[in-house]
Amino acid sequence: MKKFCVLILCLCFSTAFAAKPKHQFVRLKTDLGECIIMLYNETPLHRDNFVKLTKKGVFNGTLFHRVIKGFMIQGGDPDSKNAKPGQMLGEGSVGYNVPAEFRDSLFHKKGVLAAARDNNPEKSSSGSQFYLVQGKKFNDEDLDRLETTRLKAKIPTYQREVYKTIGGVPHLDRNYTVYGEVVKGIDLIDMVAAVATDKNDRPETDVKMTITLLKRREAKKLEKEMKLQAQQPLPSAS
Repeated sequence: MKKFCVLILCLCFSTAFAAKPKHQFVRLKTDLGECIIMLYNETPLHRDNFVKLTKKGVFNGTLFHRVIKGFMIQGGDPDSKNAKPGQMLGEGSVGYNVPAEFRDSLFHKKGVLAAARDNNPEKSSSGSQFYLVQGKKFNDEDLDRLETTRLKAKIPTYQREVYKTIGGVPHLDRNYTVYGEVVKGIDLIDMVAAVATDKNDRPETDVKMTITLLKRREAKKLEKEMKLQAQQPLPSAS
């Protein structure tokens, strides 16, 4: 009977350990610091492509080649790995695009990961180039103006609150695919956005990156932390 109980307990532990995390996470490291990005399951084409490139090491050694404070930091150009100082970047490609995956619930709040693209009519994404949103905070008047002049659509109330409190770049909504968000280390975006840049928005001192997948155990631990954090009551107004 004791052996049977031990066996049951072992099976329970092994099943719990074997369970996969609900999301894929990647760690992005630079000399300025690091962050962890959760890839959205709602955008499986972009998620799986980013995972594939990460496993192949495509991003390792590439630069944040376009940095605009108050807007975003862009990287993922394979041509940036061995770029000479001052070299124009942003045209590099892995040879394919990823079909657009627009979701109304995914928008350009500060900290999101989104896909760069050229001016193609399908709005398909670059196979490798991406950006992390810094943006800025907006007021209702700003958002009303964007609705009528650029978006030609209403910004949902909950999104307006995020743009007013956290910030972002709402004019990119419904035009570029958002497929992840920084869940740890969001300050890295501010640090990269603050570096000195040249006339082409390339940092004067290279900001190289390394991107790796989080291991299963670490991903599960992070998901547990995120769940507990989400359950914490919001601080009351004083």
